[in-house]
Amino acid sequence: MMLLEEIFKSRKVEYSDRFNLRVHRGLSWLRKSIDLQGDLDLQFISLWVSFNAMYAQDLQTSQDKQSLRQFIHLICQKDAEHKIYNLLWERFSQPIRLFLDNPYVYQGFWDYQNQKISHDACREGLAQEKQKVLRALSDKDSVDILMVLFNRMYTLRNQLVHGGATYKSSVNRKQLQDACTILLALLPVFLFILLENAATLDLGKPFYPVVQVC
Repeated sequence: MMLLEEIFKSRKVEYSDRFNLRVHRGLSWLRKSIDLQGDLDLQFISLWVSFNAMYAQDLQTSQDKQSLRQFIHLICQKDAEHKIYNLLWERFSQPIRLFLDNPYVYQGFWDYQNQKISHDACREGLAQEKQKVLRALSDKDSVDILMVLFNRMYTLRNQLVHGGATYKSSVNRKQLQDACTILLALLPVFLFILLENAATLDLGKPFYPVVQVC
């Protein structure tokens, strides 16, 4: 964390104001998440905000998914030192597999619980996604794995921020613990790659820029 902040401070004069704002916000929430090691609920929320600060463009869900895939594709493409690859396939492959096997972070499970889809549709959707994960694991496709991973974490994010879970609930500890472990590993790497590739990873003005109050 300190290394990231030192790199940012030493190079921020080279970057655009909008790029600096994204990185500054991302670092601030990442720093706070480290202070929340004993509070999985708030730590996960802080980590998710840090991630959003790096790439988010607007509030429309369909466009946000497109922005997410574009961001993940670019960040993996610029990962010259293969830091993401090593995290996914060597250091954290087991926590990632366990997280992806957890049905409670699969949106179709909750759609079935809320009678939006049938039980068969839920099972089929989960089976199809598992096949996609297996193919990505077999091919070591980092982009596809990250997309499934963040889609699952998006379900967990919705559960928390929309009041779908009790604070410090005993029933969602495992998925929150795994998600925090994964994000704490990935986000510093994402920020490092951003700082090393500011010219090509400057994603434009954040949806909520800094505005002076008159």
